[in-house]
Amino acid sequence: MRFDLLKTDPESKARAGLINTDHGPIETPIFMPVGTAASVKTVHQRELREDINPDIILGNTYHLYLRPGIEILEAAGGLHKFMNWDRNILTDSGGYQVYSLSANRKIKEEGVKFKSHIDGSSHVFTPENVMEIQRQIGADIIMAFDECTPYPCEYAYAEQSMHMTHRWLDRCFARLNELPPLYGYEQTLFPIVQGSTYKELRQQSAEYIANAGAAGNAIGGLSVGEPAEEMYAMAEVVCDILPADKPRYLMGVGTPINILENIALGVDMFDCVMPTRNARNGMLFTSEGTINIKNKKWEDDFSPIDEMDITFVDQDYNKAYLRHLFVSNEFLGKQIATIHNLGFYMWLVREARKHILAGDFRNWKDKMVRQMNKRL
Repeated sequence: MRFDLLKTDPESKARAGLINTDHGPIETPIFMPVGTAASVKTVHQRELREDINPDIILGNTYHLYLRPGIEILEAAGGLHKFMNWDRNILTDSGGYQVYSLSANRKIKEEGVKFKSHIDGSSHVFTPENVMEIQRQIGADIIMAFDECTPYPCEYAYAEQSMHMTHRWLDRCFARLNELPPLYGYEQTLFPIVQGSTYKELRQQSAEYIANAGAAGNAIGGLSVGEPAEEMYAMAEVVCDILPADKPRYLMGVGTPINILENIALGVDMFDCVMPTRNARNGMLFTSEGTINIKNKKWEDDFSPIDEMDITFVDQDYNKAYLRHLFVSNEFLGKQIATIHNLGFYMWLVREARKHILAGDFRNWKDKMVRQMNKRL
């Protein structure tokens, strides 16, 4: 994997860059639609490719390991072939899912023992077998196994967990270096900075991860309930330490406003279930603000979903029709809303890139934040 830093905004730390992998270029800043179980929910791959048009999507190691299972994925030739996706894929390590299973898992130095949310069966994730699993899944970018601490979190626990994450990282690198490529293309490991919301721990972790010399780096353990101001403060601390010539990935973030503010702090890559999950519940992100399409006020509003005409659904459907689909519980409503929200997120990061390259990102970002903060 190669990363070229093309320009930094003169009035912020926002960056425009280009990642190249064996599955093609990734223009940054980038948002990665979440395809947890080899599917971006409610969206056909054709629509994903042609209408939303991301350079990279995300898959989830925990879910893919449980279902369909690693043997099926390897027999198919890897996740790309299994789901008919010829562009980039990033897989997270399962650390966050294990964190969310707090009642059904035990964390030890060796790894994590957990029970499947599907059938209650017992499984173990270690740094070593998570590398093996992600090798078999076949993503272009894979994540180190880490522990995601909860918020709030006691300092002593956050420190203990951070050091264990660092030790796990060393084991991840050691095991990955022993594994031959499986599908004929390179896979790149990103370490993960932890440390909860403690500045000194984030500094320590960022320095450890920077010294690991990986081709890219991630920031984990944020967007887990902390105030946005704390998220921004931690992201800024970490971005100031992580090497400028490597992409920076802020995991699990977030709202459109969160994304713009973190781009301004020097983050390059994002993922979040918010655009798809909110879409299925009738919450739309638009260039003018947020819409609850189920509200009665849209009953006779025949204007486009978004005046910007970001994707074909904004041109082809109006607010009144989309509301009717939701009120009638028609699946098409969820599909249209998902295509719109993902299209909006992609439009947002691509506009951010244009303004970084033009040198006026800061003014554009401040204007967009004001607009998107409105509830319509």
